[in-house]
Amino acid sequence: MQDYREAFVGIDVAKLKNAVAVADGGRNGEIRYFGEVESSDASMRRAIQRIASRFDHVYFCYEAGPTGYGLYRLIRSLGYDCLVVAPSLIPRKPGDRVKTNRRDSLSLARLLRAGELTAVWVPDEGHEAMRDLVRARAAAVETLRVHRQQISAFMLKHGRIYPRKKGWTMRYLRWLQEQKFEHPAHQIALQEMVEAVRISKERVERLERVIEEFVPEWSLAPVVRALQTLRGVDLIVAVTFTTEVGDVRRFESPRQLMGYLGLVPGERSTGETVRQSGITKAGNGRVRHMLVESAWTYRHPPRVGKVKLYRLEQAPQAVREIAWKAQSRLTARYRMLIGRGKRTTVVCTAIARELVGFMWAVAREAQPRLQ
Repeated sequence: MQDYREAFVGIDVAKLKNAVAVADGGRNGEIRYFGEVESSDASMRRAIQRIASRFDHVYFCYEAGPTGYGLYRLIRSLGYDCLVVAPSLIPRKPGDRVKTNRRDSLSLARLLRAGELTAVWVPDEGHEAMRDLVRARAAAVETLRVHRQQISAFMLKHGRIYPRKKGWTMRYLRWLQEQKFEHPAHQIALQEMVEAVRISKERVERLERVIEEFVPEWSLAPVVRALQTLRGVDLIVAVTFTTEVGDVRRFESPRQLMGYLGLVPGERSTGETVRQSGITKAGNGRVRHMLVESAWTYRHPPRVGKVKLYRLEQAPQAVREIAWKAQSRLTARYRMLIGRGKRTTVVCTAIARELVGFMWAVAREAQPRLQ
């Protein structure tokens, strides 16, 4: 009777060519370098089928990176298992200072066979499109921030101090237009920077309108609507959380999601000594940043405004109960932590961590299991 043969294939992906290595099944199976293959779909399809024809079962893997999930979808369409690996969680030897495509592919094949690789969640094409749109809006917001900072630095350098506290209002923009400089070059520089701010702001608003337009057609639209019942969670926060986290059911507990977002304290303990540090800041920084901003709203007493009242009326009973429980608990916790003398930044981080737990519960109520 012929032995059952399986193989584990590690692929080091790149822009033009992918390095491929194959590890035979079994603890002491041979690991060999297959070679470099052009990264086009046709070339990779031929290489995959050539490798798979020699074995009964083949497993593939490659690191998540700028090349995206096209190769994953290609391998899956051919009927083979594929793992997209989290690069930051790949075991590496501290003394190994040599890094080449060949060595990386051989290492991936060996670690895949040993079961020591951690997979990332791969979104479907519709989900990935929404995530790209949300990230384009985040990039536009960052560009707007940079342009505004340039104007603030320019005005400070010339000793022009805005007499009011709140900036970037219509009154502030009128104040900028009223500024006069002796040298025309300074005037032109200011006008160009103001124009850059205007264009960047219009881009942000345009992308936000597009996001609002596409959300109702998205499969996770019920989750986005349900998350907006929570205080401090508007459309952009809800969409960002949903696109970046994906299927919340892959997290067995709220604490797993908190750890994924880097909101749990770091720890270095040995023996009877336990040392805890600040939050790990691991995982997705976009969501973490927005949640900390949302946590500031819990400094106010619990109440339901006009906008939230409409959202609550549209939500299921279970979601409404979670939303009110979250508001009651988090506002009380904010007051308690402030009363203990904690810094507001520390308090908002703690509130954001607990807010994640309520968002996990709301999303699970509203989201069907993804196939």
